[in-house]
Amino acid sequence: MANYNVSGLETLAELARMKKGEWFVYILKCSDNTYYTGITKNITRRIIEHGTNKGAKYTRQRGPFKLVYKASFLNRSLASKEEYKIKSLSLQDKIKLIKSDTVIS
Repeated sequence: MANYNVSGLETLAELARMKKGEWFVYILKCSDNTYYTGITKNITRRIIEHGTNKGAKYTRQRGPFKLVYKASFLNRSLASKEEYKIKSLSLQDKIKLIKSDTVIS
């Protein structure tokens, strides 16, 4: 069986991704010049949650926030692995990542 739908325009993997939705890894710059890294399926909703103290404990009382980095992944597992890698970086390496706008995987 071919790895394409009937029209041949999209691979089955692409179709599966569209159905499941993307996961995002994001970095917020907090008002105290610290960085918060997280994952979500909906960045807009998640930033609002952080801003209304319904997000992570770390971000409470650190708003307003600026989204400085985001990367999309096919599933939660891949996003979680990337989040872990980013959280393991030094501050200087996080800043380099933000400026380069690339994925470390």
